[in-house]
Amino acid sequence: MITFDARRNPLLTLAAAAVALTALSGCEDSKGAASATASASASAATPASAAPAAGAFDPEKALAEAGRTPYAATMKASTQRAGKDIATTTGRGNFETLFTGRMETRPTDALPAAQAVWTESVMTADGAYVRDRLEAGGAWVKMPASADSQASYTGYAKLLLATGPSARKGMEDLGGIPAYHLAGRLDLDQIASVDPRVHRSMKAKGVTGFGCDQWIDAHGRTLRFEQRMETRGMAGGNKVTFGEFGPVETFEAPTIG
Repeated sequence: MITFDARRNPLLTLAAAAVALTALSGCEDSKGAASATASASASAATPASAAPAAGAFDPEKALAEAGRTPYAATMKASTQRAGKDIATTTGRGNFETLFTGRMETRPTDALPAAQAVWTESVMTADGAYVRDRLEAGGAWVKMPASADSQASYTGYAKLLLATGPSARKGMEDLGGIPAYHLAGRLDLDQIASVDPRVHRSMKAKGVTGFGCDQWIDAHGRTLRFEQRMETRGMAGGNKVTFGEFGPVETFEAPTIG
């Protein structure tokens, strides 16, 4: 789980969204701390003995394509703690490149009022703009840009593939889209190179690793991402879904003042 990070906007590490996003993870300890990155519950994996599913593809080739082609996507995420959804994040952003986008994170009724977080975030190339919707007349505050704010779920998928054959769960159908399901456990040090921001945040919370499920399409784009971990003796995680893929977009900074 992750400490609130305006630049990735509690999910997505947020971001992961942003992203991730993502990626891409999240956690809430107090007001002003939140995050999310992740996917929905998995459907049954295709048995190894089954005939190839329609639209079957090689996940390694698909991920190679995604790494070369930045794209924009809409994301919806939830952060769980002790079996309850405590926050949701929605928005749209650019992935496989410097993360820019717009996100909103809101608490659920399961989160104590003292820990509630309701923020809007806009990430641009020159900085992150955040406002607290729980404060009357909450104004936009600009934070400096960060050099490591790249929202890439491709890196996570490659790490899962590298864990060995057991990570390959096979083809599945996600709402009519052929998807390849990857799953496994990643040690914290493994993600330092693909998501340094999340690595720092998790390490500070004493997280040593987490379980992941990830579904990618034929272009290597992540359709779902699920993350499970334990923080300070409490189980938690993040689930995020992605859709409405398109070319990279420009997100304008809000007016300050």
